[in-house]
Amino acid sequence: MKFSLFVHMERTDPAKSHADLFHELTELVQIAEAAGFEAAWIGEHHGMEFTIAPNPFINIAYLAAKTSRIRLGTGTVIAPFWHPIKLAGEAALTDIATGGRLDLGIARGAYSFEYERLMPGLDAWTAGQRLRELVPTLRRLWDGDYAHQGEFWSFPATTSAPKPMQAGHPPLWVAARDPNSHDFAVVNGCNVQVTPLASGDGEVASLMERFNTACAAHPETPRPKIMLLQHTFVADSAAEADRLADELSAFYCTFGAWFKNQRPIRQGFIEPLTAQDRAEMPMYAPDLIRRNLVIGQPDEVIARLSGYKALGYDQYSLWIDSGLSHERKKKSLELFIRNVMPAFA
Repeated sequence: MKFSLFVHMERTDPAKSHADLFHELTELVQIAEAAGFEAAWIGEHHGMEFTIAPNPFINIAYLAAKTSRIRLGTGTVIAPFWHPIKLAGEAALTDIATGGRLDLGIARGAYSFEYERLMPGLDAWTAGQRLRELVPTLRRLWDGDYAHQGEFWSFPATTSAPKPMQAGHPPLWVAARDPNSHDFAVVNGCNVQVTPLASGDGEVASLMERFNTACAAHPETPRPKIMLLQHTFVADSAAEADRLADELSAFYCTFGAWFKNQRPIRQGFIEPLTAQDRAEMPMYAPDLIRRNLVIGQPDEVIARLSGYKALGYDQYSLWIDSGLSHERKKKSLELFIRNVMPAFA
């Protein structure tokens, strides 16, 4: 099981500059590369200081010049916000900029906050249908001279300019949760990204079951890879682990508030949650977060990850977004590298 880092710029303090956040993100990726991580993933989000990622290709092209080996992936671009020709060309150029290190992850998106700003009226179902039209179209554009007549896009014969550096094309990944999404990914030769969010190890096992079912239904298709994305923090004491659980509880409550899209937002910041607001989200209580996320001292983390390896996950991605300071993220990452990774060498 290989390891990767899932990381964004995130701003909780208006006094903190975006430039500082950009350089801190770069440092975390460089630490991951030096430790032998397989990949670093950056997604796409708009209009929110909670997750600052308007175009992951910009981050990736910059990081390509600051690294030499680690693969750099979109985790993920939001399918309905991209025209196929535009995505094919920008991804191909980014693949060239990285020296052939790009992995292209694609999702339907999740925040209604973004839908109503970039594509008013879009719902999750239609976003998913756009993803299903987009994925096979990308490959045909990279092959070249492809004309498309679809439900959402139509264009005359077009060839992606440029074409990717990697033979064929960059590996494609699809964010999947429901069985139909797993089936679509397998049929279309895409790797799969999954996250249980804060649902715990039962959901981790269930996601693998859905993937295995899709693979078994299509024995003629080579088995793709599957990556598990999970918030993961290593503590140097039990007290620190409990403190992390409380802080990740606050993070998930804020995540839930963004997802509901009901609170006032000013200058890209959501209205701060009160203690009562947090109490009204018991599914993110600190004790449940402590149990359901991978938070703990090294031996605890090793035990949890060993279980995921036994389930068959090919890649485990440390989701480091958390609202924590850069120094505390860096400390956790270095504890992981020093005290957890050797168990999986």
